[in-house]
Amino acid sequence: MGFTKSFIFFCLWACLAIFCVKYWMKTKTYVFDAKDISDITKKHLKSGGSPERIFGKVAFHLDQAYPGHILPVQDQEWVFMYAGGWKASMCLLHASLTEYILFFGTAVDTSGHSGRYWANISDTLISGKFTQWKEGSLQTTVYKPGDHVIHVQGEVTVVSWEANTWMVEYGRGFLPSALGFTLSDTVFSSQDIVHVGKILYLYAKALWQELLLFGNELKS
Repeated sequence: MGFTKSFIFFCLWACLAIFCVKYWMKTKTYVFDAKDISDITKKHLKSGGSPERIFGKVAFHLDQAYPGHILPVQDQEWVFMYAGGWKASMCLLHASLTEYILFFGTAVDTSGHSGRYWANISDTLISGKFTQWKEGSLQTTVYKPGDHVIHVQGEVTVVSWEANTWMVEYGRGFLPSALGFTLSDTVFSSQDIVHVGKILYLYAKALWQELLLFGNELKS
């Protein structure tokens, strides 16, 4: 009887917490917009150059357009990311509790499970080829440089990247809920605790930067 009562209270508190988070995300003001991020990426893609050069231009543009919200160049570190069976690399530019921007891609052919997120995620390709197979469909969709890919909240797909596919990614949602999937393969497969620490450290650094910026805005 005691267990049943505790379980019911837990479910009620969980439902209340989910409701509060959903209401907060629905009513809060966001810093970035998926279309703006995609337009900035496409603008610099048209100017040509290697992925490294395009990434540099995009990072500089974002830093000028959103002062204080982009991590300093010295903190923009490329780290491996293992999740859903695929292997990739990412470079975090911005992260808060509800938004993130990062550079993402892979130098090798890789594929796996997309993950099912409490967030909307959009990617703009700058090189390579990305293939997406949505649940319930018998066909795949192939994306190439300049294409804008949208992964809506709650959606799940099989994903595949060919070698040297790189993109700019923006996510909006309750990001802490995605950490389990993001770190799962690293924790249970590669068991690279140093790598887990790197990702958490970068995320914490970005959160701290946003907190300091928020505090400064309150003072002014």
